[in-house]
Amino acid sequence: MIISGIQKTTLIDYSDKVAATVFLSGCNFRCPWCYSAELVLPEKIKDQPILPEEKFFEFLRKRQGLLDAIVLCGGEPTINSELPEFIKKIKKLGFLVKLDTNGSNPEMLKSLIDDKLIDYVAMDIKLPKERYSEVFFSEIEIEDIQKSIDILKEHKIPFEFRTTVAPEALNKEALIQMANWIAGPEVTYYLQNFRAEKTIDPKFEELKPYHESYLEEVVKEISSLFKICEVR
Repeated sequence: MIISGIQKTTLIDYSDKVAATVFLSGCNFRCPWCYSAELVLPEKIKDQPILPEEKFFEFLRKRQGLLDAIVLCGGEPTINSELPEFIKKIKKLGFLVKLDTNGSNPEMLKSLIDDKLIDYVAMDIKLPKERYSEVFFSEIEIEDIQKSIDILKEHKIPFEFRTTVAPEALNKEALIQMANWIAGPEVTYYLQNFRAEKTIDPKFEELKPYHESYLEEVVKEISSLFKICEVR
């Protein structure tokens, strides 16, 4: 488990909870608009300082009673086979655990839910279903993404879907396609604006994010498909 950093306190990464976010390096996606290249690209990961696990758990012990939860993000946490044991250590200290995931490892996701190791999931929906292969080629099986969506829709655990809306990659039509794919009366879906900084593909650094009114317009059109649909 490569721990590249901790955000010691966050009030926004886990709704209604005081949390800390731990950043785990390594990812099986290469989203061109991703602004966490230092957690994704091997040549950048090797230059990042690594926090030893014992130091991480020392930090958690000091925060018992002060924090409600730990958010696991990346990169992609589920590429780590040791993730369940890592979470068990966190849970033993009394913290709730939220998992941020791209949904590419449904077997791991289901196991974590069934074993009650996670309390909340945020799954990123990157593109319309038919376009995953355009960006990720044969590395990602769309069937795995679909399985993860279906697992979460079983409602064994609170969850949300979310999409980072990058210009050129996504427009209103694409977002409507995605909304129809993941729609459900008990589903929460957030659109979050793109940040033009240190992206994996430098050309995205030159793009201006959509105006928030554009995203609000999309939300108005798709909100009837969801329990909650908002710009965040």
